[in-house]
Amino acid sequence: MSVMSEIPLPQAAKRVVPWWLLRHETMLAVILLIALIVLGGLNSRFLTLDNLLNQGRLTTEVGLIALPMTFIIITGGIDLSVGSIVGLCAILLGYSWKVFGFPLPLAIGFSLLVGAAAGFLNGIVITRVKVPPLIMTIATLALYRGLAEGISQARSVRGYPEWFYFIGQENLFGVPAQLWLLLIAIVISAIVLDRTTFGRTLYAIGNNETAARFSGLPVDRVKLIIYTLSGLMAGLSACVLVSRVTTTRSDMGIGYELDVIAAVVLGGTSIFGGVGTIWGTVVGLAMIQLLKNGLALTGVKGDATIVVIGAVLIFSTLVASSLQRRRDGV
Repeated sequence: MSVMSEIPLPQAAKRVVPWWLLRHETMLAVILLIALIVLGGLNSRFLTLDNLLNQGRLTTEVGLIALPMTFIIITGGIDLSVGSIVGLCAILLGYSWKVFGFPLPLAIGFSLLVGAAAGFLNGIVITRVKVPPLIMTIATLALYRGLAEGISQARSVRGYPEWFYFIGQENLFGVPAQLWLLLIAIVISAIVLDRTTFGRTLYAIGNNETAARFSGLPVDRVKLIIYTLSGLMAGLSACVLVSRVTTTRSDMGIGYELDVIAAVVLGGTSIFGGVGTIWGTVVGLAMIQLLKNGLALTGVKGDATIVVIGAVLIFSTLVASSLQRRRDGV
């Protein structure tokens, strides 16, 4: 009798199939590659370097927020207020410069501070008052958007100095400047999540928060840090967005929370916590943005694009579930 015949079928499959082929990120990358080939065949402009770099430019604002959102969802939390924080920070950037008379660098720093403070408020109530993240961030979604609209009074701010537009509109070494910012943030986030005690603590909290507390891990402090980081990155996203579109409005960032969460979940991060990677989130971001662009270039209308992206999200979730069962030998 051969050795292989003595090994149960699930274990044999695990040994025959390389582990990385069973990862959600790998399957998603394969789906993305197939989509690129199909959409590239339907429209010759889609796979041009200029178009791909432009899509990188357009996805930066959502991508910056998706990185800390990955941390939050890995812990089993959620932050629905990020889009409203973008709007609030954008308004305060413009008004602190135009109305309050702050020098523009100081106004940028002020808007980042406001974003961090908004995230800190979410975190402190979630950790100290024990309000569920979903409820707390729904409340602050309305609060921060209301503040933005109240401060702006439906007026916009324009006329920023030319140097401010560099990060949103110019290229550095042939690559959009804000894309360099996103790439740096991706590398740092991946290292933190994969190679540090802080990253392992996030997974421990998501797998079993009670056990993490009994193990002596600083659960509340870690949660406070990641919600504050989420607000800070939303503030940075607001600065990049204002630089790109050259104006400040209170409706900036509307719907960002849904795009961010869709990219993170599509990338394989479990909404129940304990599972997820930065690289999966990056692939999820790329898939959503390139699908939007490719479908638009082929003449698909906006409503149909949403339907297609929703179908892809459902399909990827089913694939992830199937791969998880296979890894577990079920």
